[in-house]
Amino acid sequence: MQARSFAFILFLLLPAWAQNSAPRRPPIPDISNNPPLTDADEARSRIEKDMAKKAAKERVAALKNDTDKLLKLSIELKNSVDKSDENVLSVDVIRKADQIEKLARSVKDRMKGPN
Repeated sequence: MQARSFAFILFLLLPAWAQNSAPRRPPIPDISNNPPLTDADEARSRIEKDMAKKAAKERVAALKNDTDKLLKLSIELKNSVDKSDENVLSVDVIRKADQIEKLARSVKDRMKGPN
């Protein structure tokens, strides 16, 4: 019975002993050499965030404006095409199509964001 108890205790302590005998790595030192933020740094960070928000709002407003123009031009183009017959295509229709193409590219580039 005593040998069985000793074997059981040895069985329980063996994993703990194996962990302690393994070579330990030294703790990783804190390599961040960043000094604590000052009030000026926090103010600069806040200003940068505010400027980024303002730029994003301006970009969205410009996108809305351009998409409204795009819709207006496409409606005008459709009306012009409907008025023309199959043998005559006016120069105005071609100009509007070019404007739509340029504006659509501009909207696409703005949607991608500043890069």
